[in-house]
Amino acid sequence: MIYRPFGNTGIISSAIGLGTWNIGNQWGEIDSATAYATIHSALDEGVTLIDTAESYGIPNGLSEERVGQALTGIRHKAILVTKIGNWNKGNGGVPLINNDMFRLCCHASLYRLRTDYIDVYLCHLDQLEADKTDIWLDGLEHLKQRGLIRCYGISTNSLEVLKRFNKNNTCSAVEVEYSLVDRSAEDGLLDYAHEHGMGVLVRGPLAKGVLSGQYTRESVFDDNVRANWNNSEGGRRNYSWRMDRLDKILQTIPREGLAETAIRFTASHPAMPVAIPGAKSPEQAAANARVGDYLFSADELRRFKGI
Repeated sequence: MIYRPFGNTGIISSAIGLGTWNIGNQWGEIDSATAYATIHSALDEGVTLIDTAESYGIPNGLSEERVGQALTGIRHKAILVTKIGNWNKGNGGVPLINNDMFRLCCHASLYRLRTDYIDVYLCHLDQLEADKTDIWLDGLEHLKQRGLIRCYGISTNSLEVLKRFNKNNTCSAVEVEYSLVDRSAEDGLLDYAHEHGMGVLVRGPLAKGVLSGQYTRESVFDDNVRANWNNSEGGRRNYSWRMDRLDKILQTIPREGLAETAIRFTASHPAMPVAIPGAKSPEQAAANARVGDYLFSADELRRFKGI
């Protein structure tokens, strides 16, 4: 596994991390023993960064609970990233209007994760409104000053939102969707993050499974996350667009080894991102982690330029 600085945070991370949205039953139900084994498998293969969120899971918080349980006694081996802002979102969520409410949510995550600090705490509102930015920055800085979090940032695909969030030059990390299917992060966001010393996390390096090579245009999905790809007009159109992109990608990259190539592509960007593919089994977690044994050189990356 390759290890390198996570921006200017002072944290050294594995090039491949583990996303744990998948172990909270929203991507299909798995039992707790399998969830723990999946996390341990990633750690055994050299993964040091684990990404989760307060809202991941059915019920909310299940992913954090399972991560916390799996790390009992070995918390020191992991860099923990979690997110705040979407708890019980369907019913209005938690009103994050002052420092007390930020502390409330943070302590809840600390409890579920069975730890007394979070390494990287991210705002989970992709389109954070301009008039709420100061409230968020004050709240997160409050948590940092109290020693509850080491650093903070935001999960967003918007360069405009990221710039606002970094108005005080205190944004230490950004999580962004980036893959061979969706390369919009290359339109300024990744460069901005790199120039400002932010640690970068890449979610969706496999484009919600499209780049695993396992699905066809006729595939039907039985998980909560991708269910709208089955029959809603907009959802199926979105899936068809992804499959159109896949057809073009397969003209350059063979289906065999596609997933490995797709993950390695994202982790090889000059911004030095940590790619955080999800996994639902120990075998999948191990295979994803082994991608970090080497990364593409600048010359090798050029072959993807025209895709």
